[in-house]
Amino acid sequence: MSETPPPARPALQNLLELRDDTAKPLYQQLEDQLAQLIGDGTLPAGTTLPAERQLADRLHISRATVQRCYNSLRQRKLLSAHGRLGSIVQGPGSRMHSGMDRLKGFTEEMRELGRVPSSRILESAVVADRSIASIFGLSSNAQFLKLVRIRSGDGVPMSREVAWYNLQVAPSLPDSDLSQSVYALLGELGAPLVLCEQIIEAAAPTEEECAVFGFAQPVPCLLIKRRSYGQDGEMIEYVEGLFRGDAYSYKLSLRA
Repeated sequence: MSETPPPARPALQNLLELRDDTAKPLYQQLEDQLAQLIGDGTLPAGTTLPAERQLADRLHISRATVQRCYNSLRQRKLLSAHGRLGSIVQGPGSRMHSGMDRLKGFTEEMRELGRVPSSRILESAVVADRSIASIFGLSSNAQFLKLVRIRSGDGVPMSREVAWYNLQVAPSLPDSDLSQSVYALLGELGAPLVLCEQIIEAAAPTEEECAVFGFAQPVPCLLIKRRSYGQDGEMIEYVEGLFRGDAYSYKLSLRA
């Protein structure tokens, strides 16, 4: 299943209208309009805004005006400075801090954080993959369900996930409604997950992943690799999920 490229966004300066026939200062007009574009999702979290001088030149205003606007939006936690990357939209909400205290899927995780989870399936296919079979410890001709999804919270893409599922354990999984929680489906099919091993690495998104997240330039992300097991210790799932680093973090509770 091929993915349709997202439509190109209009240039930022074409979304702004600064007037000189009002008493409201230019920096405040610019701040109000950018805050509105962030609030209504036109500029989603992760979007990189033009550098101060660049936006000033496009709007034919002073750099000091843009600088004052950006500083105010940073104080309001709507923008964050990322060095040479410029200013990046943080969105109207705070960064999500997910706990790692127990095994749970993305759907349950989003609900615990007060977000509405959703998924968009990019690819769903039964495949034989020698490299993946090696990870599972199965023969090279073993069959897997390969599932590629965009996982979102409140409509904001949070991760691009590539997962493989052991069809020797759950042979009817490809015929199920994969738009819902796969973890819940596995439980219904008699193959609940009870244990996982998870590795988190820093990673840079690809050009395709930047388009998914709305990044104008690559932003550091979290690459999560997970191996999940059933009650008899057999490996059922292997997943690699790239989570946006500008709006997502993990917290750990450690006890002596």
